Parts: sequence; structure tokens; C-alpha cells
Amino acid sequence: MKMKKKICVVTGSRAEYGLLFPLIKEILSDKDLVLQLIVTGMHLSKEFGCTYKEIKNDGIKIDCKVDIDLGSDTPEGISNAMGLAMIGFAKAYKKLNPDMVVVLGDRFEIFSAVTSAYVAKIPIAHLHGGEVTEGAIDDAFRHCITKMSYLHFTSAIEYRNRVIQLGESPNRVFNVGAIGLDNIKNLKLLTKSELEKQIGFVFGKKNLLVTYHPVTLENNTSKAQFKNILDALDKLKDTKIIFTKTNADTYGKVINKMIDGYVQKKPSKASVYASLGKLRYLSTLKYVDAVIGNSSSGIIEAPSFKVPTINIGDRQKGRIKADSIIDCSPNKKEISKAISKIYSKSVSNKLKHIVNPYGCGQAAKRIKEELKRKIVRGISLKKEFYNNK
Repeated sequence: MKMKKKICVVTGSRAEYGLLFPLIKEILSDKDLVLQLIVTGMHLSKEFGCTYKEIKNDGIKIDCKVDIDLGSDTPEGISNAMGLAMIGFAKAYKKLNPDMVVVLGDRFEIFSAVTSAYVAKIPIAHLHGGEVTEGAIDDAFRHCITKMSYLHFTSAIEYRNRVIQLGESPNRVFNVGAIGLDNIKNLKLLTKSELEKQIGFVFGKKNLLVTYHPVTLENNTSKAQFKNILDALDKLKDTKIIFTKTNADTYGKVINKMIDGYVQKKPSKASVYASLGKLRYLSTLKYVDAVIGNSSSGIIEAPSFKVPTINIGDRQKGRIKADSIIDCSPNKKEISKAISKIYSKSVSNKLKHIVNPYGCGQAAKRIKEELKRKIVRGISLKKEFYNNK
């Protein structure tokens, strides 16, 4: 009897789960594969919405929970969480004995999950390697994850080339595009009235979606930079604002507290959500005038809706960007100038012809097929450094 291959997918945040969802569904539908799901990080935190419940609501079994204590977002607190994560993942892998671990991105809890898997000699498949975010500590985590991973699935050809530049063999690096675009292609998005009813928000004449994360390679800039954003938003007339809260990054709590304070003072103008979930978030993207902040979603998903993004500061510096992205510095004057630009005729005309450089949404099936081909029990993880002369 042919033994099924066990693929262990790790997720630590609402956004990451949304991106991995198409691959999870592909694995579940394949008779030769068994899905193992480990949830960690923000999924298990009340502060971040206990989003593991969204996974259960999707009818997906959670095999293990690795609680890493996100009570503190100081550098010491993050390091403590990473240590707890490594211990928890070591236990989870021993219990599940997967044939391969699949991870996405660059966050600290994913770095810990990969480190434990690597020590346990479990092959690792990494999505979204080779990218650059110069303003975040995630940049270094991502490249470290690349060096510990056996298979690589990149979102653009330039990123595939960078993974190879890091010494990974080309026959293990596959450019499949951004997996998050699969959701845009496959999900039936909510109508505006359905969305309004579900999130308790009534769209206005103008509407903006704001997500801003700390620039973790800068020292204590979160409060000052986000105040500039709020000051610029406050000047807007006939504009309603949807805030989504930050990830569990260093000093992210500062931003979340400022959002809560702003929404409490201006409830008719702004609403805040710890987690919209993949369907409601993508549906929101469809109906807003622009995305504002420094989230990767504004870079990767928003162009597929032909919605402009105001990308503030350096967190996403280095990423490939569509022509719909408007970069600006984190000061009030520049932010206000960028907001006025999104309503200009020149930007409106440009949006009609936007092509998303991250593909068209057919990544999950390609990833699954490569996983099936490459997973071999007892595979040697020894890798020679590929020197492309």
C-alpha cells in the first residue's frame, strides 16, 4: 500500500494563513497527501483576534498549537517568544513526524519554526523567498530561512534569481508568482452591502484602507511616523477610514493603541479591525479608493484590483512594485500630497493599464505538484553552494 506523504504547513498570522489557504485546499484535495497544520503566534493571541477560530470555521483541522507568549513586543519579549517557539515546534515535529514543512515569508516565529525543523532534519519548502524589505528585521530572517530550506517558491523571476544568488541550486527554485493572488482569482468576493453588514461599516463618498506596521530596523519611530499619518488623515473631508491592526512586531502595540484612540474619538469616520479575514479583507480592497501604509498586501494584492497604494517609509523598500504604488516619506506633508494624487486624472488613467508583476493567481497547484515530485522519504538535505559564474 502506497503511503501518503505528510505535508506540515505552519502559520502564525491572519495574513499568512490567507495567503496559504489556496495551497492548504490543494493539499487537502489530493489523495496522495496528508495535511498537517500547526498554528502559532498571533493566531493564539486574544489581542490579535484569536484567529485560529477562523481556520476552524473554514473546516480545517489544526493538528498542533504552539503558543509563544506575545505579551511583550519589546526586543527582549520577541527574543523570548522565539525561544518558546523553537521548543514548541521541536515537540510538534516529534509528534507529527512530517515528510516536509511548508512555510511562507519572513517573520520571527517562522524563523524559529524553520530552525527547529532544520535541526530535526525535516526538509523545508519556503514561499516568498528572495524578496527584500530593507526597513524590517524580517529581511535577515527571510534570507536565513532560504539557506535552511530545500525547496523554494518565489513570487517573481527577480526573486528567483536572488535565491540562486544566495547559493541555492536552480533545480530547486521555482518562480510561481504570489500565492495570495490565487484567492483573488478563486474566491467569490462579497458585494458592498454584504461586506457592510458583516463588518458593521458603511462606505462613504471616499474610503481608505490603512495598515501600518513598525519599521523594525529603526529605533522608536513608530509613534512619530504614525502620528503623521493620523494627522494627514484627519484633514480629509468626506472620507471614511478602515484600519487593520499591526502584526506582533516590535513596538506594534504603540500603533494599535493610537488607532484605538483615534477611532474612539471619531467613530463616524473610522473603524478598526484586529482581523478582517481573507474574504472580507479582499472584498474591502475591491471597494476602497486606495491602500495606505506599509503592508506587503498593498504591494502584492492591491494592484490586481487596480487600486492605488500609498507606500509610506522604508519597510517595503526593495520590493518589486507595480506602477500603481506611490512611495512617500513618513511626514505629514508628503502623505497629504500622496493622498491628493490618488484622486488625480493621471493616476486614474494609469490604473486602467496596471499589470501586477506578481502574476495572475495560479501558484498553489504548481507548488503542490512540485512538493509531490520532490518529497522523498530519507532525502539528503546536504546542499552544495551553487556558484553561478
